[in-house]
Amino acid sequence: MMDKTFDPAAVEARVSAAWEEGQAFRAGRPERAGAEPFSIVIPPPNVTGSLHMGHALNNTIQDILVRFERMRGKDVLWQPGTDHAGIATQMVVERKLMETQQPGRRELGREEFLRRVWAWKEESGGTIIGQLKRLGASCDWSRERFTMDEGLSRAVLKTFVDLHAQGLIYRDKRLVNWDPKFQTAISDLEVQQIEVKGHLWHFDYPVVDEAGTPTGAIITVATTRPETMLGDTAVAVHPDDERYRDLVGKRVRLPLVNRLIPIVADAYSDPEKGTGAVKITPAHDFNDFEVGRRNGCRPINVLDAEARIQIAGNADFLDGAEPEDAALALDGLDRFEARKRVVALMEERGLLRLVEPNTHAVPHGDRSGVVIEPYLTDQWYVNVKPLAERALQAVRDGQTRFVPDNYEKIFFQWLENIEPWCVSRQLWWGHQIPVWYDAEGGIFVAESEADAVAQAKAKHGREVALTRDPDVLDTWFSSALWPFSTLGWPDKTPELARFYPTNTLVTGKDIIFFWVARMMMMGLHLTDQAPFETVYLHTLVRDEKGAKMSKSKGNVVDPVDLIDRFGADALRFTLAALAAPGRDIKLGPQRVEGYRNFATKLWNAARFAEMNGCELKADFRPEAVRETLNAWALTEAAKAVTEVAQGITVYRFNDAAAAAYRFVWNVFCDWYLELAKPVLQGEGVDPAARAETQATVAFLIDQIAKLLHPFMPFLTEELWAIKGQVLPTPRGLLALESWPELSAYTNKQAEEEIGWLVDLISEVRSARSETNVPAGAQVPLVLVGADEGVRARVERWSETLTRLARLSEIGFADAAPKNAVQLLVRGSVAALPLEGIVDLAAEVARLKKEAGKARAEIGKIDGKLGNADFLARAPEEVVDEQRERRDAEAARLVKIEEALVRLSEA
Repeated sequence: MMDKTFDPAAVEARVSAAWEEGQAFRAGRPERAGAEPFSIVIPPPNVTGSLHMGHALNNTIQDILVRFERMRGKDVLWQPGTDHAGIATQMVVERKLMETQQPGRRELGREEFLRRVWAWKEESGGTIIGQLKRLGASCDWSRERFTMDEGLSRAVLKTFVDLHAQGLIYRDKRLVNWDPKFQTAISDLEVQQIEVKGHLWHFDYPVVDEAGTPTGAIITVATTRPETMLGDTAVAVHPDDERYRDLVGKRVRLPLVNRLIPIVADAYSDPEKGTGAVKITPAHDFNDFEVGRRNGCRPINVLDAEARIQIAGNADFLDGAEPEDAALALDGLDRFEARKRVVALMEERGLLRLVEPNTHAVPHGDRSGVVIEPYLTDQWYVNVKPLAERALQAVRDGQTRFVPDNYEKIFFQWLENIEPWCVSRQLWWGHQIPVWYDAEGGIFVAESEADAVAQAKAKHGREVALTRDPDVLDTWFSSALWPFSTLGWPDKTPELARFYPTNTLVTGKDIIFFWVARMMMMGLHLTDQAPFETVYLHTLVRDEKGAKMSKSKGNVVDPVDLIDRFGADALRFTLAALAAPGRDIKLGPQRVEGYRNFATKLWNAARFAEMNGCELKADFRPEAVRETLNAWALTEAAKAVTEVAQGITVYRFNDAAAAAYRFVWNVFCDWYLELAKPVLQGEGVDPAARAETQATVAFLIDQIAKLLHPFMPFLTEELWAIKGQVLPTPRGLLALESWPELSAYTNKQAEEEIGWLVDLISEVRSARSETNVPAGAQVPLVLVGADEGVRARVERWSETLTRLARLSEIGFADAAPKNAVQLLVRGSVAALPLEGIVDLAAEVARLKKEAGKARAEIGKIDGKLGNADFLARAPEEVVDEQRERRDAEAARLVKIEEALVRLSEA
């Protein structure tokens, strides 16, 4: 006997154990040796991490795909693993050391610190894997990989060495985004531009003659960063700016520092902005760096790695000048303190002309939260331009496609304008760069120290001492190799031959540049194949009001909490049902609770079936059923199977979930079981009809288990096991069963008859509701101009019609009675005479008033949505809420107008 209620916690643990024992998710199962392969690589979550809602959505979608394809008979590999996540992991461990009052990273030294990181990784690094298993992710866990596994590390070393040999990796002194907190370069993609309220300071720079004597003329520059003036090497004006034409080629004496710097003509200067003259600080601004390069102005770095003023020992800073003592006294000051001091010093000297309030974007590190500095350092770069060309061509040629396809345009725009990729990071945790230096600065790139030593010996003719580059590679460098390094590349393994290229990549739209583009570039360059056929990019999960989840807002929804409360199946189905392409998901506990009720509905239906003798029959054949009701239910099931499969294959998971939900809840539970009750429970029923109905109900529960399995694996696996107990021979796991095969089944006559019955009852119920017929009132139904077929249907189903539509009687007439609401049902006209039951005139007046309110509300919302200022200023979630309210009001207005039409015909 089935339990009275479905207990997700107990079932999930039991089912997980059964999957593991049966090795259900193993790729390369012997019985599938000749099957078509299907492979997906998991976007490797950070080893630091725990399951968040983005992971839950991403892995639910992947699991739907792989369970579906596994049921379609394919040899499925869902490759799992985790990412070492360089800066994120180092940050976590450093914070842990600080919280426990232990020595910091630098006090511990590199070797001991890395030992601590590995220990932490072993202790807590598997947290997210355990949580993914709780979600029901059917990865081949026997193949779990980590980006710093020995095999993957070998792939990283080989890639770096080969790209360097090909001239695609090189060392260069350039500006980078420098994080002073972590003291490392970070990529443009890890920088957040944050609007801040600051100031624009206008400084007067005195113009001098050839001998360096002041001429009395000045040129005024405007800056948001006074502290960087210490590193100015030019002032730029636009070539066409008449105000400054006579000054081009002359020099100014840089205040405080006394360095002589030129006034240059460059189109970068905007005559309409500020004073039209801009200070050029090549070492501390990306645009200035390019201006300086065009005009021969060398960069002077005046900040150290911690963003403090660096003057002592800085020969570039002096450049033959004699700075004021006040300038030298700035040495060692934090950049923001130095800013205040520079402004004060300029004001003391009468060189501060104007201070304006100024709101502008300031770059911040996405992890550290501190202001990022453009910083001049030696770094390793990948020339990705030729790699990007191949990735672009692969998408243009259709080797790889994006879903939704509008992301192709974004992909193209970024790759067409791609800059060299800075791959070195000043961290300790990660893949250490395979480069060694001799005392003279000679560079030796090799996969091992022994190879580097051999290279150095060949160059010098003797053994020399070498020092390894202390930096590590950007985390995304190793992640870019993930689709093939996890399969054994660079070795030619059987797994690589069978499962690469992969079929589908499922990932968030926010890492299309971080990860997707880089995998495309590396995959094509290193394997000569695009790493995946399809890239499905899903949207973000927001809170129930549409706001982005963040700890600071306190609106983070924890998926593990939802699993504990409602079960993994309810969460998974919720995410699938809301995963409409291009639309962010609004998620709250109420939505998940709603789909928990869906699971309960199915469980109760299965219990109802059990209590009414509905058991599986090994010899049941759908095509042999004779009862119209059963034939209709099977026809609807076949339709649902097609719709669900179609939805999954075109990546419209919300459509697939909606089709499954509609069949299970509306068709099977609400209609089929309700219509079957007289057969299952009535007296004097034909035994053959009852037996067939019992067998059909049991068969359909099996089909529902298969249909829902990709979405709700725990509940369906449990139902499959329970229902299979009555069969003469044990059956295996549902996870390895075949997808329902009902596509050939259809019964047009049954669909027409039961479909007409369902539609008629539904229309009567809608009309009663829309016209305010009291719930307990029984009303007459008149079939107008009914032919013999309709009359026969009414006779067969009169008891059901009367009971489910709450009718007092059913009659026939050639014309609709007076004051009757008319219904059109599949070509038949039905009428509900409501005189004496409803005050029709009052009802019309009420509905017209409601229609007016709806139109007014729509007009009000349209006014907001048509206001460009509102759209620009309102938070995204507020705009979305207005759009949703408009849709809801429009839908309400349609219903009101339909009711008015019905009443106007009465």
